[in-house]
Amino acid sequence: MHIYSFEKLETWQKARLFRREIYLLTKKFPKEEIFGLSSQIKRSAASIGDCLAEGSARITPKDKAHFITMSYSSAIETVNHLIGAVDLEFITQEEYMYFRLKLDEIANKLNALRKSILKKIDDK
Repeated sequence: MHIYSFEKLETWQKARLFRREIYLLTKKFPKEEIFGLSSQIKRSAASIGDCLAEGSARITPKDKAHFITMSYSSAIETVNHLIGAVDLEFITQEEYMYFRLKLDEIANKLNALRKSILKKIDDK
C-alpha cells in the first residue's frame, strides 16, 4: 500500500487524532445540537486534516501554503466552536483546556510548516 506524503506529516497525524477525539466529545452534546454546534465543530475539526491532505497534492509551494493556511483557519474556527461549547455548558472548562492545548500545538505546527514552504519560495 502506498503511503501519501500527508500521512507522513506529524501535523496531519495529530489532526487525525484530534478529529477522532472531537467526534467522541460531541456524542455527549444535546441531541438538538446534532445539526448545530455539534455538526459545525466536527466539520471544522475534520477540515484541519482535510486541507493538509488536499494541499499535499498541489504542485506549487504557493498553492501548498494556501491549503496550510486554510487548515490553520479551520483550527481557529474550531477554537471558536469550543468556546461556544463551554459557554453553552456542553463541555467543562477542563475539557475546553484539554482540546485548546491540542489545537494550540496543531496551529503552531501548521505555522511552522507554512513558513518552511514559503521559505522555499523566498530562497528561489
